[in-house]
Amino acid sequence: MKSVLLAAVSIVALASSSFAQPATQTPTGNLEKLSSFQSTGTAEPRPIAQEGRRADAIRKNLEGIQLPAGFKIDLYAIVPDARHMAVGPNAGVVFVGTRKSNVYAVTDRDKDRIADEVKQFAPSVSFKIPNGVCFSRDGVLYVAEQNRVLQFPAAEFFYEGPDVAAFVVAKQGDLIPPTEESYNHTARVCRIGADNKLYIALGQPFNVPPKDKLDLYKRTGIAGIVRMDQDGKNREVYATGIRNSVGMDFNPADKSLWFTDNQVDGMGDDQPPGEINRIANMGQNFGFPYYGGGTVRTVEYKDDPVPAGVVGPQAEMDPHAADLGMMFYTGKMFPQTYQGGIFSAQHGSWNRTKPVGARVMFTPVKPDGTADKTQVFAEGWLTENGEYLGRPVDVAMLPDGSLLVSDDTAGAIYRISYEGR
Repeated sequence: MKSVLLAAVSIVALASSSFAQPATQTPTGNLEKLSSFQSTGTAEPRPIAQEGRRADAIRKNLEGIQLPAGFKIDLYAIVPDARHMAVGPNAGVVFVGTRKSNVYAVTDRDKDRIADEVKQFAPSVSFKIPNGVCFSRDGVLYVAEQNRVLQFPAAEFFYEGPDVAAFVVAKQGDLIPPTEESYNHTARVCRIGADNKLYIALGQPFNVPPKDKLDLYKRTGIAGIVRMDQDGKNREVYATGIRNSVGMDFNPADKSLWFTDNQVDGMGDDQPPGEINRIANMGQNFGFPYYGGGTVRTVEYKDDPVPAGVVGPQAEMDPHAADLGMMFYTGKMFPQTYQGGIFSAQHGSWNRTKPVGARVMFTPVKPDGTADKTQVFAEGWLTENGEYLGRPVDVAMLPDGSLLVSDDTAGAIYRISYEGR
């Protein structure tokens, strides 16, 4: 066993030479040790309890969730502050980001589709808002923080211990200018494209930004999506005119990048709409801040000319429902009508007199690659008196084709499966 472990570590060390180059980077905390495969002396974290009063209460709340015929929902794992998820391509370990300071690893060892263990991932690393997690096809985990990007080349191999091989892709202060760090719109999301580049959405910190910020944001990709090589080199702005995207995925059919966008607050209950958008080509502009959502002009920019070639949304969502994580369904468990379509999570409104959201939506995709009409897939976390029993954040797919839904309010991950009528 020892020889196998040493061989695996050697393979990872060699593979890492094609990723980030730690020798040229400024060490941050324990990262220098981890990139050299040295122990930090960090204690093993305690697993998160998976049973008890809290789990029982969550299961009770799930009894009120409405789903289409043939589907069922169960508690998959208790995960504090659960936000965006990445399912490992090798062992199916689920890595979960948060808007706080932890990333979690969720393991279903016996494959009964209920987590056996949930514990803090890489506790020797000091994270700051590690919301965005995503995998490359060859098993490299990326964590996009508020203003840094880290890379874990063998996360599914090392996650059992407190020390995990880690490298810096974008060092602290390089993802966005430090002057633009804010407490608002700080949750990054990431994906690896068919071109093997790393894509990251960068929300801007304002409801509507002042005009003197626009040039800076256009240059740096704030209020847009940037892409870079997996080692952080060759960064470029991929799309602009995006207020705050907290969900994106590539359509495997045509490789186009789709994303959700949260639109301008304070314009009333019924405007502007939320959005699901499609990027057909690099350099497209999606209209913000000239449009607050859809074709609704913002007060601040209503007299300014809209840039030429602005791209409208593929689907307009209910105003202020807070559309977050999304994914294309590539599994085979669900009926044919869902295959190739988009599942997305609505976190729920905070500034609406009558709350909406707190549900999972489904958007079919037509044969021509455009969106069809969006429909509610799972709801019931928002009660008739406006109380949130949970707030869905992200969706992800297990290898068996079942759907995971994260919930940062309940601190849980749910599993939706299909058993037929």
